[in-house]
Amino acid sequence: MSSATYRAFADRRMAGRQLARAIGRPDWPDPVVLGLARGGVPVAAEVARELGAPLGVAVSRKIGAPGHPEFGVGAVTADGPPYYDMDTLRRLGLRPADLEQTCEAERAEARRRLDRYHGGRVAVAARGRDVLLVDDGLATGVTATAALRALRRAEPRRLVFATPVCAVRAPEMLRDEADDVLCLVEPEQFRAVGQWYQDFSQTSDEEVVALLQAAASS
Repeated sequence: MSSATYRAFADRRMAGRQLARAIGRPDWPDPVVLGLARGGVPVAAEVARELGAPLGVAVSRKIGAPGHPEFGVGAVTADGPPYYDMDTLRRLGLRPADLEQTCEAERAEARRRLDRYHGGRVAVAARGRDVLLVDDGLATGVTATAALRALRRAEPRRLVFATPVCAVRAPEMLRDEADDVLCLVEPEQFRAVGQWYQDFSQTSDEEVVALLQAAASS
């Protein structure tokens, strides 16, 4: 079946259940599952439920190229230095300093989202724990890289990245950032993450908050 018609997953919740089955029940004494907001949170919620682990959230914002905001040349989290794909910057004739204003705007948005998602609650602790970062897909890897670097600074015992679908060889981008990388589907004709979902409607802030609250009360 061609990639134009094939869809691997009905929606993010189904993808999360399949991902959870693939992960199984690793021998982790104190795991925590973090969804990369926003689309990774519904996937992560299913994984956290299967592992019996607390669910948290990570926020990483793409830094887009000038005039092409959807083309990510880097990413930034609420705290810490931004990450840039230096090869891409060189090809575009850009320097990190050229993107400073965009970077700070995205950092501010990352902080706003974290405040909204936590709602005054203490964030799930990562230090000394086995941390599983989950997203709904992996394309360029810039947002995942920034999120993993931020989490690494929190000194987890183990840091793993997992996703239902990824571009060919995309997991290799993260091998130096995570202790392990798991991707269920690595299609040859990958163009975009949404291509592999029947329902890839945008995840809202309200849905993220509801999932986090539901997990906290279970």
